[in-house]
Amino acid sequence: MNTIRVSYSEMKSVFKRILLQNNFTEEKAERCAEIFATNSIEGIYSHGVNRFPRFVEYLKKGFIKPDAEPEKVNSAGAIEQWNGNLGPGPLNAEFCTRQAMKLASENGIGCVAIANTNHWMRGGTYGWQAARKGYVFIGWTNTEKNMPAWGAKESRLGNNPLVFAVPFGDEAIVLDMAMTQFSYGKIEAFKVEGKDLPFAGGFNKNDELTNKPEEILETMRGLPIGYWKGAGLSLLLDILATILSAGLSTSELSKREKEHGVSQVFIAIDLKKLKNYPSIENTISAIIDDFKASSKITDGTQIRYPGERVIATRNENLKHGITVERSTWEMIRQM
Repeated sequence: MNTIRVSYSEMKSVFKRILLQNNFTEEKAERCAEIFATNSIEGIYSHGVNRFPRFVEYLKKGFIKPDAEPEKVNSAGAIEQWNGNLGPGPLNAEFCTRQAMKLASENGIGCVAIANTNHWMRGGTYGWQAARKGYVFIGWTNTEKNMPAWGAKESRLGNNPLVFAVPFGDEAIVLDMAMTQFSYGKIEAFKVEGKDLPFAGGFNKNDELTNKPEEILETMRGLPIGYWKGAGLSLLLDILATILSAGLSTSELSKREKEHGVSQVFIAIDLKKLKNYPSIENTISAIIDDFKASSKITDGTQIRYPGERVIATRNENLKHGITVERSTWEMIRQM
């Protein structure tokens, strides 16, 4: 594949210019461009530079409203319900994360659910943001139908990404996972690279498990993580996102032309409110040390905690630039 390296500053600048051309304010263009560029520099290209053209497409089609602001519709102690008014998903998600942290500072825990919002891109973004400020973060979103119930032929579940994050030193431990074995962004990336998935990632039109990305994208039948367990977890995440936000379910979202108007939940916990707060950092360190002491199957294997690879990728890309397919970058620059 013909790739080039692009600096973080250049990528962010190009993103911002395009967003300004599409009716973003200066402040919103700055923040949204930063999120896309940060996702890219941390190696989540599928929800960074590679996803940016689709984001602009949805702007042009009116699925994303650049001037929309989230609106509170209900408050009950540490729980709030908001309407995203189809605003930019990353900005709405960042807002909800801040609001959940504010509620947590007041109550120990805060839960913000938002309806009628858009794709948040990389859910882990908001886990990193909260954890770096000392909060535990739990968040998830529903999606359109793209995963079958275990034993079913057609997709009626979403891959409903789920995020857990906890502070760890100056960084964080962040688990960001879709309910499918591979996110669809990752599957699309494998297809672009002309590679097969390393493991089966979904079903083909003959109801057979396959590692061919093009076959999975044809059927939109991703393989649930843990088989029936992942399917069950997806269902519950959809139910909770829908009822907590008073928003649309996966079934209702799938009736739309394109996925927009999703439902999301953001939970923050203020660790400083806990009795054992002074010892929490040492506790986590001891757990990670024991985890890292695992015997390796092969000498070259690295035992990594969730989010550790992100740190290494960020440092590599800061030094050398962000890896981008040349044709993708040229197409973005010409927008």
